[in-house]
Amino acid sequence: MKLARILIALAGLALVLGSVNLSIADKEDTLENGRQVFFELYPVDPRSLMQGDYMRLRYADAAFPDDEAAAKMPLRGSVILKLDDVGVATFARADDGSALQDGEFRMRYKLFVDTEGLRYGAESFFFQEGDADLYSAAKYGVFRVDDAGSSVLVGLAGEDRTLIVKPPS
Repeated sequence: MKLARILIALAGLALVLGSVNLSIADKEDTLENGRQVFFELYPVDPRSLMQGDYMRLRYADAAFPDDEAAAKMPLRGSVILKLDDVGVATFARADDGSALQDGEFRMRYKLFVDTEGLRYGAESFFFQEGDADLYSAAKYGVFRVDDAGSSVLVGLAGEDRTLIVKPPS
């Protein structure tokens, strides 16, 4: 009986570790092969006493459906976004399974009916203490998005859409 419990525990551990590793591999693939997309940001407060230094990301309204369209959407799914000529994403339409047009891509979302509405994933960007001034000039969130609509926030960019990086000390 004791051996059976140990085997069950080991099988459970292997399952958990395997699924975590698959998730990591999926995100790594998105980072390496995903399309680069910019989301325009609204100004936000770059500090939190409880969590350290970070920037709460609030994306421009153009990246989201209007309230009427959002009310008809399921709690999880994907939408179709369109890139303008410089790579900034704007909402195009709900994902009805139809073929993508030129410049369009899928993006997964979660809809929070009682709080902040539709979210694309990354709502915060954490950085080292003392770097708030560096990131306060951010105008865009920079994502990598794969064909299935999974996304990873890779950083923040300035007005010229160049990724903000801390200069070496």
